[in-house]
Amino acid sequence: MLSNSSVTTMLPVKDMDRARAFYEGCLGLKPGGFRPDGKFVYEVGGSTLALFPKPEGTKADHTAISFKVADIAATIDELKQAQVVFEDYDFPGFKTVNHVCVLGAEKAAWFKDPEGNYLCIHEDIEPG
Repeated sequence: MLSNSSVTTMLPVKDMDRARAFYEGCLGLKPGGFRPDGKFVYEVGGSTLALFPKPEGTKADHTAISFKVADIAATIDELKQAQVVFEDYDFPGFKTVNHVCVLGAEKAAWFKDPEGNYLCIHEDIEPG
């Protein structure tokens, strides 16, 4: 029923200017503009990311968005040059090395936006 529908990811932000500076300046997303309801949108790889103002922000402790990349190490280097700070973890069965955790069929790395949303980049591991 919905398999051909486009998807919009909705992220709450306390400070729209600060959020936009991060998404455009650090992540390199191209601005799509404001919508009449106050959302600010970006077109990202055939889907839509919408930032919406929410004075109390968010308290989610999970990944809000994961961006699929071709080369996670190169992408980490590029994002670090843009002042993105990566999270590191050391739990049983869940450890990052050079910011990357291998999870079955993918490599993943996490960072937060200035609003506290957890974001991820991931690279599929080719079966071998």
